[in-house]
Amino acid sequence: MTRLAGLLTSAFMLIVPLSSASAAMPEAAITLFEAKTVAARDTALSTLEAAAPKDPASAYAAGAGEFFTALEILASGLHRHGFESPQSFMLPLMRLPVPDNANPEPLTYEQFRAILVAFRDRLEKSAATFASVPADADIGMVIDLTHTGIDLNEDGTIAPDESMAAIIASLSRGGISSDAAAPTLTFRFDRADGFWLQGYAEFLMAQADFWLAHDFRSTFDGSFHMLFPRAKLPLQDILVPPAGDMGSSIFASEWRIADFISLVHLVNWPVVEPERRQAARRHLLEMIRLSREDWKAIRAETDNDREWLPGPQQKGENPLTGLEVGEEQVQAWLAALTMAEGLLEGRTLLPHFRITGKGINMKRFFDEPKNFDLVLSITGPAIAPYLESGKILTSDDFDQIQRQFGGGGFLTFALWFN
Repeated sequence: MTRLAGLLTSAFMLIVPLSSASAAMPEAAITLFEAKTVAARDTALSTLEAAAPKDPASAYAAGAGEFFTALEILASGLHRHGFESPQSFMLPLMRLPVPDNANPEPLTYEQFRAILVAFRDRLEKSAATFASVPADADIGMVIDLTHTGIDLNEDGTIAPDESMAAIIASLSRGGISSDAAAPTLTFRFDRADGFWLQGYAEFLMAQADFWLAHDFRSTFDGSFHMLFPRAKLPLQDILVPPAGDMGSSIFASEWRIADFISLVHLVNWPVVEPERRQAARRHLLEMIRLSREDWKAIRAETDNDREWLPGPQQKGENPLTGLEVGEEQVQAWLAALTMAEGLLEGRTLLPHFRITGKGINMKRFFDEPKNFDLVLSITGPAIAPYLESGKILTSDDFDQIQRQFGGGGFLTFALWFN
């Protein structure tokens, strides 16, 4: 894979579920992760959830199942209304490869918020289930990512083109074929990887809660026809090209670029649920804690068996990312976690390019929420209430960490490491 494909794969592998033919695995877990229908999958998940309080392996599998069904809730909700992914890192929750829908249902602002709420609440359930698994539980589940998937189009089946392998191939623009990927997309997931997936649940909850903390109706009404061009949004008839012109060289990208500019301009959101913005910070802090637990568990491992996140003592690279982890990367990542924690706790201030002598207190940004204006935050006026004197993060602080990951490699490692 190219570096770009590896980056995209790392970003999307936050939805990796688990599957195994291991005899030590609960029978319901095998059914869960190899099911070909949503009904069979959901029945198995219910069985695992019932067994979870007394069986760590069942809890582990149930937490993973709840995680990927959260992604399914989001994907199916988007599909229902004819979502067309912009494939933009600016909209990380909108990168799922949702299939085309020739007959989308109309979408309202209230319905879109409801999709985000259902997605977020399912993630919370997954995180709680993972948290019930003892930190020292002996977990080992061999996973073939071609054998499991999610129902992207709400037809009740989990088809081969909805498998994790197929989804990864879509994200990497055809860089992986399902046949070629089969022998290399098998991993043995252990307790450390449970911390990893739980951390990603916290990360996604932080994003969802930040959106839901605000009234973003103006952004929805003024630009979301870019994402849902046939869902009867307010400006569809005026700004969306006729169906026959949408793929033409004139309209293929220009109208979406214009609407993306509108989206940025319209991010001036009143706070309607301040507790959600406060919760977003707590989710990010919990993600940091779980990442530390993850690396503590990884570094304590003595095996070297198809590792998803290999430690420095486990030689070999992840076949999806092409990355190999050394002690210097682990130390730099732990330093990055400390840096991020300092920002979220307000011990270190975030610099602003046009302001000297003061920095942004990110703890107060989340805990004392005011209307969020993206453009005015970038230019300065909107962050004035959060400016303080104190220790300000410098570019040298970050560069010192980034150098341990090689040229341009920090983001790739960060998406993979969590």
